[in-house]
Amino acid sequence: MTRLAPASLVLLLALTPSRTLPAQPRANPPRAAAGTPPGAATQRPDSAAGPRAAQFSGLRFRGIGPANASGRVGELAIHPSDKSTWYVGVHSGGVWKTVNAGTTWTSIFDGQGSYSIGTVVVDPANPLTIWVGTGENNGQRSVGWGDGVYKSTDGGRTWNNTGLKSSFHIGRILVDPRNSDVVYAAAIGSMWSPGGDRGVWKTADGGKTWTQSLKPENDWTGAYELAFDAGNPDVLYATTWQRGRRQWGFIDGGPGSAVWKSADAGKSWSKLSRGLPNEEFGKIGLAVSPANSKTIYVQVEAANRAGGFFRSRDGGQNFERMSTTVGGPPFYYHKLAADPKNVDRVYAVNVQMQVTEDAGRTFRSIQGRSMHVDNHAVWIDPEDTDHLLVGNDGGLYETRDRGATWRFMANLPITQFYKVDVDNAEPFYNICGGTQDNNTLCGPSQTRNGHGTLNADWFIVVGGDGFQPRIDPTNPDLIYGQSQHGELARYDRKTGERVPIQPQPEPGEPASRWHWDAPLIISPHANARLYFSSQRVYRSDDRGDTWRPVSGDLSRQLDRNRLPIMGRVWSVDAVAKNTSTSLWGAVVSFAESPKKEGVLWAGTDDGLVNVTEDGGQNWRKLDSIPGVPKLAFVADIEPSNHDPNVAYAVFNNHKQGDYAPYLYKTTDGGRSWASVTGDLPAGQPVWTMVEDHVDPNLLFAGTEIGAFFSLDGGKKWLKFGNGLPTIQVRDLAIQKRENDLVVATFGRGFYILHDYRPLRQAARTLAQRAALLPVKDARMFVPATPLGGGPRGSQGDDLYTVANPPAGAVITYYLRDPLRTLRQRRQAAERSANQRNADVYYPPWDSLRAEENEEPPAVVLTVSDEQGNVVRRLTGPVGAGFQRVVWDLRHHGSAPVTGQGGG
Repeated sequence: MTRLAPASLVLLLALTPSRTLPAQPRANPPRAAAGTPPGAATQRPDSAAGPRAAQFSGLRFRGIGPANASGRVGELAIHPSDKSTWYVGVHSGGVWKTVNAGTTWTSIFDGQGSYSIGTVVVDPANPLTIWVGTGENNGQRSVGWGDGVYKSTDGGRTWNNTGLKSSFHIGRILVDPRNSDVVYAAAIGSMWSPGGDRGVWKTADGGKTWTQSLKPENDWTGAYELAFDAGNPDVLYATTWQRGRRQWGFIDGGPGSAVWKSADAGKSWSKLSRGLPNEEFGKIGLAVSPANSKTIYVQVEAANRAGGFFRSRDGGQNFERMSTTVGGPPFYYHKLAADPKNVDRVYAVNVQMQVTEDAGRTFRSIQGRSMHVDNHAVWIDPEDTDHLLVGNDGGLYETRDRGATWRFMANLPITQFYKVDVDNAEPFYNICGGTQDNNTLCGPSQTRNGHGTLNADWFIVVGGDGFQPRIDPTNPDLIYGQSQHGELARYDRKTGERVPIQPQPEPGEPASRWHWDAPLIISPHANARLYFSSQRVYRSDDRGDTWRPVSGDLSRQLDRNRLPIMGRVWSVDAVAKNTSTSLWGAVVSFAESPKKEGVLWAGTDDGLVNVTEDGGQNWRKLDSIPGVPKLAFVADIEPSNHDPNVAYAVFNNHKQGDYAPYLYKTTDGGRSWASVTGDLPAGQPVWTMVEDHVDPNLLFAGTEIGAFFSLDGGKKWLKFGNGLPTIQVRDLAIQKRENDLVVATFGRGFYILHDYRPLRQAARTLAQRAALLPVKDARMFVPATPLGGGPRGSQGDDLYTVANPPAGAVITYYLRDPLRTLRQRRQAAERSANQRNADVYYPPWDSLRAEENEEPPAVVLTVSDEQGNVVRRLTGPVGAGFQRVVWDLRHHGSAPVTGQGGG
């Protein structure tokens, strides 16, 4: 592989403007060396107006997957008459559609207000109408929320939010098969705050207006499940669910949880309780048998182990307990599917996919050894009940023999990443990330393979839920990975050896309180030195072979069992008390100053920032930062690359019902703080941030709905929308050699913004009419084709591949204004006149003739060698803002060649 330096090139930016732009020069600007702005007389008087996100749309993100692990599929909807058209609702990754039974997929919900999906339904009478309820409908620790109910009338091409915007989580939507305008929605409400749109809601006008049909009994209760009577859609069954989660604990039940029935299309409801436990309920799964509409099944979570699987054979008047089977834990599962033909056969999602053939007396697993655990969705083919689709934490599976064998859809890139790290491997660096329930994965940022990156290019470092990986900066084969609650291992990729290296407390010391996602770093001053934190900070100087504590307990040391949830303190017997909740009072973010060894920062899950300037001998506890709620989770700490006294702290308080962004900066070692939240969107918490290693004013932030950047140190923020969907961004990393920004999303895998250096020069560039930016060194190589010709060789259309960036030199330029034709200029003027209600006159014939004869404007880039000989001419986009063109390092043909988009 050869690296070609752009210094050997001479680039010419040629603007060929329309004749309707007299303010622009007719001649090409003089030839300039690479990166030199072409002309200084291009200042714009109104440049103080500030940058706009649209100006940066040419700097595009590239999604790189992977799809070998996939992610949490929570809902399935199938076209009623075309069984090859499926809609997949991803709890943390939008809605995906296939029209060929999973061979290929299209993401159809990228630009909407939420990425988290609770339910998807196809209108049975008009299958082009799709309803989506946003907000994940389970109760685990990593749950995204939504902004109401969406409707599409064109098969998912366009969407409209119809309301219930404060429902946060939608459990189920039903469409009346007799009248498509009649729709019911089960709104769960927020898991972290009371109130909002909760209960069963009904629209009779296709979503224009909604009316509350079933009002819950308290402000912490919402509706989870809904089902029609199989023979009469005026008869409905519903379950309500009371729950409340805080950073410190969880209660999954209360007096509001119940089973309900309406016999009059939702006008009135009655509670069903005969035969059900006389205890407080938690989450309740529900199914009405299509084979016998009087047969109702419920799976009940209840206090004091009174729950189980219940059946009614009289439409809910009486229930009998068939078994004690519940989900494990119920709030993550409890979804039932009754067989369309066999009244006694019911499927229950659980850790293992379960089925009963005897109405719930016994259950057996149909999981199979080659199938991921933690199931959330099941669809039964009504015409062939041996044909099932199942969605779980690992993605989507299909069986045609009722669970004897399974097919995995290895082409859905919906992996949920918590954290990310990058190495310095040549020629292409690697990316490692810890996932939700799909291991710690590593793979290349790009490959020499002409087919791009394949699933087979990714490898596993450690299993389980994965969190913060770290890669030795001097040896990319040495990787540290961890699973939940501090299970840390050192992995040698060359030998395949994995060594457990979790630090242990000394005899007599308190047990360690490891968070679900424990912070791990390699010191920027010594690559064999690690820091790893529970409630204490541990240090190793021999890559984890031995450890010693360098702090005491850095938390507030509060008793979580004395803190309220849902307005009161609960007894030990409360439903699912503190299940799936980390032991509270732990360090959750940690960093060392890259500018000064021994300056360590530690943030806790109970709202403390701690700092030491002597490697841990003495710590200062910062327990009150003005403007930050007291117990706010310290999601991230980022010491500056430029000043040892500067650091940034991210606080995420959504688990206390506070969804505001909190991003703060200190310039005096933590003694005082100022907000740099700027104009980040309200109601969308921040998860992470990084500071550029060259420009201290260039900041990046990962939020609940995407990635943002600031050019002025946090006063003004702009959202990246160019190739990056609406998605939760959990972590960010900068590959400094390549100047790449790597984004770890929680539900759409990894994304890369290649060579973001133009952002560093943006303030100067935006003030010019046009500018050519420095060109990065290009690599020249012959791509391998191990699969044969074409993107997928002969492997079929379902082979998941990620195209590499276009090979060659990436040329970035900027245009203050778009280049427009005479016709475009006239039409714009006419539109402006129409908006002012002014007259629009017919143009002279000479003007129309000029429009017909005009050559369209173009951006022409000329590549010359050191002797001035033209090597290649490329044309690029003429739109305003930053644009990119790729030269493939080849000589020109007889005519200019249009450059490929890239970046």
